Amino acid sequence: MEQNYSIFPVRASAILTTSYVAGTVIGPGENLSQNNQLIALVSFTKGSLTTLEFKFEFSHDGTTYYQQTFGAISSGTSTDTVGEHAVSATGNYRIAIPVKDNYLKISAKGTGTVTNSLCKVDVIIGTV
Repeated sequence: MEQNYSIFPVRASAILTTSYVAGTVIGPGENLSQNNQLIALVSFTKGSLTTLEFKFEFSHDGTTYYQQTFGAISSGTSTDTVGEHAVSATGNYRIAIPVKDNYLKISAKGTGTVTNSLCKVDVIIGTV
C-alpha cells in the first residue's frame, strides 16, 4: 500500500518556557499546500506545570501569519477567538487540522512552574 503522508519534527523534546516559543516552521518544501490534512502529535510531560498551551499559525508567504481561531455561536452571532489549545495532564495528544497554506508555525508554552516539564511536537502532513 502506498504511503500518502509524511512526518516532520517541529519541536524536539525540551523544557517549556512561560512565553510562546515557535518550533521549526513547516514550509513549501514539505508540500503543505499540496495536501489537505495536518495532524499534530504532541507529547507532554506535565512536571510542575499547570497546563501546556500551544497554537497554530498559517501563512501564504512565510511573513504574515494568521492565527487559528475558534468560533462560538450565540443568538445567531458567531464570535471568533484566537485558538489556543490547552492540556493539563501528561500524555500524547493528536490534533487534526485541515490545511491549504504554504507555511505552518506551531508555538508552545507552559503556565505555572516549568520544572520537569517536557514537550515534543511532530506533524503528519497528508491527503484525506
